[in-house]
Amino acid sequence: MTFELRLLATPKAVPELRHHLRHHTYDVRLCATELVTNVIDHVGEGTPVTVRVLGTDDGHTRIEVTDPDPRALPLLLRAGATDEHGRGMALLDALAVRWGVEPGVDRKTVWCELSEMPA
Repeated sequence: MTFELRLLATPKAVPELRHHLRHHTYDVRLCATELVTNVIDHVGEGTPVTVRVLGTDDGHTRIEVTDPDPRALPLLLRAGATDEHGRGMALLDALAVRWGVEPGVDRKTVWCELSEMPA
């Protein structure tokens, strides 16, 4: 089963997305909202995004967030104990089997796969 939601990346949209994903696992909700939060922080509040959650042929759950800025790529940082930012992609990296970016001319999709079946 595939879930797809188009929304504007705003702080208010994050709990709304969690609500839409309430039938999925905590890790799915966490990764999806982290990817949307990355768009807010690094592309800009109000950016239109598409969130997808789907099953893969190898039994994983794939989470995709597509936004219209192909230049703002996610970075895997190692935040220090006192840093207020920089933990999101490290958290996603720790939870995901794999993750990456599919660039396009006028967009990008940041995705991750979790080792669980979708709800």
